[in-house]
Amino acid sequence: MFGSDSPFSGLLQKMVNTMLEGEVEDHLMKNKDSGKKNKRNGYNHKKVITEEGPIYVSTPRDRLGSFEPEIIGKRERQLSSGLDRQILALYAQGNSVEDVRRLLAELYGVDISAGKISQITDKVLPELQEWRNRELRSFYSILYMDALHFKVRHEGKYTSQAFYTIYAVDWYGNRDLLGLYIGENERAGHWGLVLQDLKKRGVEDVLVICVDDLTGMSSVILEEFPSSIVQKCIVHQVRNSLKYVQEKDRKKVAAALKTIYTSTTKQAAEDALEVFTQTWGKQYKYIVDQWTTKWEELTAFFDFSAPMRRMIYTTNPVEALHRIIRKLIKSKAAWSSQRALLKQIYMSMMFNKKSWKKKAYHWKSIQVDLLSKYGQRIQQYED
Repeated sequence: MFGSDSPFSGLLQKMVNTMLEGEVEDHLMKNKDSGKKNKRNGYNHKKVITEEGPIYVSTPRDRLGSFEPEIIGKRERQLSSGLDRQILALYAQGNSVEDVRRLLAELYGVDISAGKISQITDKVLPELQEWRNRELRSFYSILYMDALHFKVRHEGKYTSQAFYTIYAVDWYGNRDLLGLYIGENERAGHWGLVLQDLKKRGVEDVLVICVDDLTGMSSVILEEFPSSIVQKCIVHQVRNSLKYVQEKDRKKVAAALKTIYTSTTKQAAEDALEVFTQTWGKQYKYIVDQWTTKWEELTAFFDFSAPMRRMIYTTNPVEALHRIIRKLIKSKAAWSSQRALLKQIYMSMMFNKKSWKKKAYHWKSIQVDLLSKYGQRIQQYED
């Protein structure tokens, strides 16, 4: 697959030579525009070493001897420009196998089968498996848990399958994607298996876990991490509360709910809920019941400083990560297998690390607040 005379080395050789032709044409065109008279003058042939085996390169010459290729220099004998990862890069940017095939034909004049492209992208599978099994930190400040749904071929037909995402912030404010998992449906039981996997990989304690309102989630979380604080997403809760509100009342009800979750203290939030109950409780009793039943998990964020509150009152951070995933792979309607889905999402996320692997905002002030409340618990895990 990847040695001498392999499909990939043959493809790479064509790509390099095609791009050298493009470079010399660009050079001659610039000479012409500047008034210099220059022409082609044959080729220099050489063998170049790449990670996928040797390839044979024909470097164009010019009459003036001023052409200096960038892809592989005149005296270079090893390709280290990263071009041999071009197929993987195209695939990682969300292109389907057929898209990659078309782009290679258009850009480089190379014709390669879809099967060979799939084989080339499979090269990332050992790296993916190693990443999924890597050792994790013993303590995380925040975990965000949410799922996406994709169409995947399973037992001869396409079904909707849940893609479980664990997005975390460690004690030092570094964001990271801890794992990628697939299950047939999003359910609390499968999330329990995900949390068990994190524990096997070294996670001992999590301070705050942010989730939506999936049935059974809290009990599953506390079974695996009994000391963790569960914060249910306020945005999801407001959305659920407004689901059956009459159109003429929506703005007023939304404004009344906002007074609850934007209160400065938990006591003020309780007072705001009481006012809401007196005003809207008779007409929309189901909203009061929703908030009352889940009150402790909806208001856990009030125990923290303002910067930390902004980070944990909603699962928006992991949903922002999901928007990145959707944007990268929006051209695909379905995947041929779970492996193909995992492979493309992993490659896409690694290729676009800068968009999601960022330091948390105002983290130093958050650390001070957390140390004042949970110092002994946290310090035992510090490196």
